[in-house]
Amino acid sequence: MKSITIKGSQRESVGKVSTKALRNAGKVPCVVYGGETPIHFSAPELAFKNLVYTPDVHTVVIELEDGTSINAILQDIQFHPVTDRILHIDFYQIFDDKEITMNIPVRLVGNSRGVRNGGVLRFVNRKLRIKAVPANLPDYIEADITELRIGNKLYVTTLTNDAYTIMHPDNTVVVQVRTSRNAVHEADDEEDDDAEEGAEAEAPAEAPAEE
Repeated sequence: MKSITIKGSQRESVGKVSTKALRNAGKVPCVVYGGETPIHFSAPELAFKNLVYTPDVHTVVIELEDGTSINAILQDIQFHPVTDRILHIDFYQIFDDKEITMNIPVRLVGNSRGVRNGGVLRFVNRKLRIKAVPANLPDYIEADITELRIGNKLYVTTLTNDAYTIMHPDNTVVVQVRTSRNAVHEADDEEDDDAEEGAEAEAPAEAPAEE
């Protein structure tokens, strides 16, 4: 998984007054949990743009002014209810030998036959919760929908991988193709195609025009 570096300054005071002053200065108060003690720091709001405002997921390297470097993942974020500015971010420290749980986006590939015949694709779970050591965290989970016909469902069991564990029941649906009024019955569609090919083969050749 790709990583984003956040350069920050450790916070000595964590009271309301100092927190408000940080926000007024365009900085975001943050906390890193998961280690021996919580680590409080702040960083410019713009530093989180590529981490927060994206459908992708990343691990984070937090580099503090004193030389401390912390590997972490974003755990929680608070936004202002009116302006949507970032008010506070919680991170969780990660370690190379310890499994962590993250929500990973699902990326669809292929062209569903059911959709080509008028079915409606329903993307039920756009993210899946998985557990793995940090080195095995994927940027996304690929789901091939090519063979999905009308009425078919793709379950998480088809997306299993030795590198990580999917933390959902086996009957969890990732994507399905539902019927619609415009749907063509796929078996009839195949017969029509065969009939057209047969008719073309049996059609007599046109006689040349007389001069």
